[in-house]
Amino acid sequence: MNILTFRTDDELNKAGAGIITGMLQTNPRSILGLATGGTPVGIYRELVETHRQGLVSFAKATTFNLDEYVGLERTHPASYFAFMQEHLFGSVDVDPAACHIPDGTAADLKAECARYDSLLEQVGQIDMQLLGLGHNGHIGFNEPDHSLVRSTHAVELREQTREANARFFNKPEEVPTHAITMGVGTILKAKMILLVVRGQDKADIVARALQGPITTECPASLLQTHPHVVVLLDSEAGSRLK
Repeated sequence: MNILTFRTDDELNKAGAGIITGMLQTNPRSILGLATGGTPVGIYRELVETHRQGLVSFAKATTFNLDEYVGLERTHPASYFAFMQEHLFGSVDVDPAACHIPDGTAADLKAECARYDSLLEQVGQIDMQLLGLGHNGHIGFNEPDHSLVRSTHAVELREQTREANARFFNKPEEVPTHAITMGVGTILKAKMILLVVRGQDKADIVARALQGPITTECPASLLQTHPHVVVLLDSEAGSRLK
């Protein structure tokens, strides 16, 4: 596990974008696992600027998003489909047909999860999976539990998770109670994992995830078993590491 700590958000964003840019320059057909939320916004902004400068192309890339809320139409401003359009897809030359996000409005959620897994199986292996980290240690929407689901599945969100995401909605009660998420098994199959964490409020869970015991009660701790993880932290998020 390669853990890098940065003094400023700008340095962290440039480092994260640099890793993704380098991957696309080396392999234009890279398969990218992407994340949403506040954590990757600055990285996506840097990628858009790098694309505008003509230094990187997404034209031959394929993307898979980690998750999507259940019940939100793609036109809803808080959907992860809308998020990706706003922060990345709408500003780069990616092929819309090559951008995959679970359909949270599917009538049959089990069938939708199976469809998403089938698409993932067809590509074989994600080259790089971008992750954030929840306050309770969740990755994607894989919440702490006695056991974890390997494949894509629908999950009920913990109240702590819904509270953390309420800032993206007009009212806290508007936050969906369920989501579709890639399973931990799928995440761990990626060739490389890029974990990005910011803020003092994440310092305790960063230390627990990266240096604590490996347990499904802290899903991110399972990243310790992966052979190629790069962790980008700001100085506050990394302040509790030994």
